[in-house]
Amino acid sequence: MANVLIVAEQSGGTLRKATLHALAAGRELARRSGGKLHVALLGSGIGKVAEELAAYGAEVHAADAAVLEHPLAEAHAPVVAELAKGAGASYVGAAATAYGKDLLPRVAARLGAAMATEVLGFGGDGAALTFKRPMWAGNVFAEVELATPIKVFTVRATEFPAAAKEGQGAVHAAPVGVDAGALRTRYAGFKEVKSARPELTEARIVVSGGRGTKGDFKPVEALADELGAAVGASRAAVDAGWVPNDWQVGQTGKVVAPELYVAAGISGAIQHLAGMKGARVIVAVNKDPEAPIFQLADYGLVGDLFKVLPELAAKVKASR
Repeated sequence: MANVLIVAEQSGGTLRKATLHALAAGRELARRSGGKLHVALLGSGIGKVAEELAAYGAEVHAADAAVLEHPLAEAHAPVVAELAKGAGASYVGAAATAYGKDLLPRVAARLGAAMATEVLGFGGDGAALTFKRPMWAGNVFAEVELATPIKVFTVRATEFPAAAKEGQGAVHAAPVGVDAGALRTRYAGFKEVKSARPELTEARIVVSGGRGTKGDFKPVEALADELGAAVGASRAAVDAGWVPNDWQVGQTGKVVAPELYVAAGISGAIQHLAGMKGARVIVAVNKDPEAPIFQLADYGLVGDLFKVLPELAAKVKASR
């Protein structure tokens, strides 16, 4: 029997959406290994979030301490490593968010564990279990076998459905043996970009622009505002300095899986597709009928985005 420990992510007392997808991956692993699902939650004043997680049927280990208030990997890693040992976890995972990518390698080092990143799925069972992950910017998919007793991984949230509430688990207070004075890093602050639009990775609808915008994102933003959507961009648009880099969607940007994704003036390079192919419905607008994006899109509009997007925005507005 091999137990599974999923590291949950919360911010300001709110559970992050990506955690529910990581929980779904954890459930699948627990089913394949015949073990139990455990969840680690770290922070300060996290009681309400811990109870929320327990409703998903997992054993929740809540490490609540002032030293864990901010997401410092140096402070969180030793706590997660000890929780993994205490839970008898053979698998330790988290969503492949900025937090998960920063934290889990440190946890793996403390546990002497091999690690697989950006996992898309699992194969086999028991000792023969493998991790499917992308390589070479998504051009190749590998089935990776981790040979260490404890295996650490991050999952690409868009590849797993959000976990549904299932039974009622228990909440256990976890010990925290971290000396704040001994830490070599400290939390300096977080400068949040305030926006009336939803966060890119949390949004139900995303409207993205690419090289075809020629730097003018006004039609993209106008349509996004009518739809109540987040605004995204291709790497080409970000590299050109047209939009902030936190708008970037793709292999080297943010991975999103909204209900609706509108790609305007984006040709469809494989690196961009890797970041949005999990969307439920994809609409592409491009002047080039041979653009690769049309091979993935559910609906395609061959036309000038500067004409098409304002028309779409007007239709959305008139439908209210």
